[in-house]
Amino acid sequence: MPTSQAEAFYEREAPGRFLPTACTRGPWDPDSQHAGPAAALLGLAVEERPGARPDLRVARLTYEIMRPVPIRPLTVTTRVLRAGRSVELVEAGLAPDGGEEVMRATALLMKAAPDAVPAVSPGRQVPGPGEAQPEPFFPVPWDQGYHTAMDIRFTAGSFLERGPATAWMRMRVPLVAGEEITPLSRVLTAADSGNGVSTELDFHRYVFINPDLTVGLHRHPEGEWVCLDARSMVDGAGIGLAESALHDEKGPLGRSTQTLYVAPRG
Repeated sequence: MPTSQAEAFYEREAPGRFLPTACTRGPWDPDSQHAGPAAALLGLAVEERPGARPDLRVARLTYEIMRPVPIRPLTVTTRVLRAGRSVELVEAGLAPDGGEEVMRATALLMKAAPDAVPAVSPGRQVPGPGEAQPEPFFPVPWDQGYHTAMDIRFTAGSFLERGPATAWMRMRVPLVAGEEITPLSRVLTAADSGNGVSTELDFHRYVFINPDLTVGLHRHPEGEWVCLDARSMVDGAGIGLAESALHDEKGPLGRSTQTLYVAPRG
């Protein structure tokens, strides 16, 4: 059950220790978090780790989601796997009190030098958030959770339609109570929703679980809104892939992918 009543996804209790709120609750299990806030929490740990270099920027984050993240106090740890002049590899882990690690991220950071090379960012342009419309979330049996903590608007598709969708998302509450939201946190809180907005199958009849998430960013995000231009593909053997082109109001900024386990509901 929620361990904090703060108007945020988490409350920082001590260095590396966080209390989740009801805002983290996912749509499938009242005792489990949506992976988006947890992914952002690990990304924040990478950003604020001791000795973090200001000239390095997160270029890619790969998450392994070993089991559902419970709504219980969490400890975040980080360690540097490789420290180089231009590239650094950092690992961050998330574990509940008295439990094993439930989620792990490997972050690739690269040296960023403004205006060092010409900027190139081709990609499909999408309508901005000003042209997007709110659409009903699929039925959730509790009043508060990730579905209420995020402002989600569509320019194509919806939660209740099957197929590709284009959704703009922004956080209604901070990631951590009393703290500014970092641009990276805004992207990571949204990126795990690609398979949810672009499902190809009836969620009443099938489960589609992503045990991983990879986010690659060629540009530093700007502004409050993040767009997922998402589509899902499913093989008859029960393995799928959700892919999202990531945008902010300035334009394309990266991509996210989720490997999917798809099966009939038992």
